[in-house]
Amino acid sequence: MTMFTRQISLALVLGLAALCAQAEEIRIGFINTDRIFKEANTAKQAQAKLEQEFSKRQKDLTDLQQSLKTMSEKFERDAPAMSEAQRAARQKEFAEQNRDFQRKQREFQEDLNGRRNEELQQVLDKANKAVRQVADAEKYDLVIQEVVYSNGKHDITDRVLKILNAGSK
Repeated sequence: MTMFTRQISLALVLGLAALCAQAEEIRIGFINTDRIFKEANTAKQAQAKLEQEFSKRQKDLTDLQQSLKTMSEKFERDAPAMSEAQRAARQKEFAEQNRDFQRKQREFQEDLNGRRNEELQQVLDKANKAVRQVADAEKYDLVIQEVVYSNGKHDITDRVLKILNAGSK
């Protein structure tokens, strides 16, 4: 081994030793975002707000769906006694109303999903501020939102929820 190779090897060993020493001092925590979205008062308030905002449209869609079902059942009962022109006219009317229902349902879902994303983003922004508070106060170096496994000692979700729920009262 040449002198240069030994120096590089020694530098690598010293560098790894320094990293290992630092790794022991790193404090890591994680939060369970599913729990935040289910248990935080701000998330519950957002859900209630969405339900209130979209309940009338949901009821209108349910009523329209029931109307289409009734129309279909009536057509099935009456079809044998109808002329070909009457059957064609009713089928055309049903198809138009069904397309209208499908369009309204699609628009409703798009609007609901968009608003839900807006509301959840606000909850997440507040949660991130609470995470920063906990991390600063308890000297965490790293906080992770999604983990495959961790023992409970690293979970700071309860402390974040406490801050969130205290702020939303």
